[in-house]
Amino acid sequence: MFQKLLVANRGEIARRIIRTAKKMGIHTIAVHSEADGAMPFALEADEKHLIGPAPPKESYLVAGKILEVAKRTGAQAIHPGYGFLSENEGFAKAVKDAGLVFVGPDPETIGRVGGKLPARELAIAAGVPVVPGTGAVETLEAAKEAADRIGYPVLIKASAGGGGIGMSPVADESKLERALDDAKKKGAQFFGSDTVYLEKLVEAPAHVEVQIMGDRHGNVIALGERDCTVQRRHQKVIEESPSPRIDATTRAKMLEAAQRLAQLAGYVNAGTVEMIFAGAGDAKGQFYFLEVNSRLQVEHPVTEAVTDLDLVELQLLVAAGEPLPKYARCPTFRGHAIEARICAEDPEKRFFPSPGVISHAEWPKGEGIRVDAGFETGCVVPPTYDSLLAKIIAHGETRDQALDRLRDALLATRVEGIKTNLSIFPTVLDHPVFRAGTHDTGFLKDHLGLKY
Repeated sequence: MFQKLLVANRGEIARRIIRTAKKMGIHTIAVHSEADGAMPFALEADEKHLIGPAPPKESYLVAGKILEVAKRTGAQAIHPGYGFLSENEGFAKAVKDAGLVFVGPDPETIGRVGGKLPARELAIAAGVPVVPGTGAVETLEAAKEAADRIGYPVLIKASAGGGGIGMSPVADESKLERALDDAKKKGAQFFGSDTVYLEKLVEAPAHVEVQIMGDRHGNVIALGERDCTVQRRHQKVIEESPSPRIDATTRAKMLEAAQRLAQLAGYVNAGTVEMIFAGAGDAKGQFYFLEVNSRLQVEHPVTEAVTDLDLVELQLLVAAGEPLPKYARCPTFRGHAIEARICAEDPEKRFFPSPGVISHAEWPKGEGIRVDAGFETGCVVPPTYDSLLAKIIAHGETRDQALDRLRDALLATRVEGIKTNLSIFPTVLDHPVFRAGTHDTGFLKDHLGLKY
């Protein structure tokens, strides 16, 4: 096992990785920007090192600065967390070339599954259902021909896109040219590639994903599914496991499909196979491959809650070359878990970010409650990073018990000095459509009237 681990991230995920690494007796090294030197994750690491100004392009996204700290401190491995450089093939290769261990998939695997089109082709080869669609589309004429063949409405997607950026729904041909140009421009601007393709737009979609984990000894496991359907601007707000909309037969098919894809990809370490689930139309009840996230997910605690596994610990074991333990290869699933993302944003103003100083933070406690917080009283929420403050996770023997525990925990949570999204959760958790598990990705807009 590693003696020294560098955590190339910030906030709650850095703090969470540091917690498990210390439990395993590993010396932890934090890197931080000028804005984060007094943040909890930096103070809790065994040592911390400044890598640049607040903007990510001058700190957390500068691979050379991170590798320089790793070499200087004698780190043997780098955990990228999520976001920033976590799915960057070039960074993973640079870590490997420096003689260090990247705690994640091999760079070749990241390249194979990172783009939506290559991942789609991999899913087809693995026999995983995909939404009717195309390969790369370069011209308006080709897009028109494909849309006519697939049938409107369609979705134009940037192959390198993520987080909903570079996705343009098209209801009919009159809107196709503008949507095609928009997807190409955003793909080039945000991801460095203007390659786009078309898919049939799935009606009343739900978002369900499968947690995968592989080692270098031929073991690939699927650790259940998570339902991440409550979203705003394609960003998840609430996640739960198991999904309330999936029956046992469909669950078995989804898990087997994700495992088959991971095996074909030669997948090592943690990842997520994301699926879209049709809630209406001729395809109602059918699941389709969406993409692979080649990293640890924000919502991994709900899987940990229902399996009693520590996914970061498994990541580190696998990265060190060890096989997945037998208890992980044969997990026992218990009860239901649900997570709420507490963010520094104003729901009354289209969820715009709300940076500032947290004058008071009070996180909940109680039976079945877990809090992964990146911020405490007195912390400054910078305008330069993601707005996530904390994740509150509730576990119960049943879904209703987990939902009730989460609602009570959220009502006991206090974050003062800035605006947060705390106010929306009681309404969501008590809404009959959500309680029934029949909501789709438009739930916040269609049933709560929230604008984003």
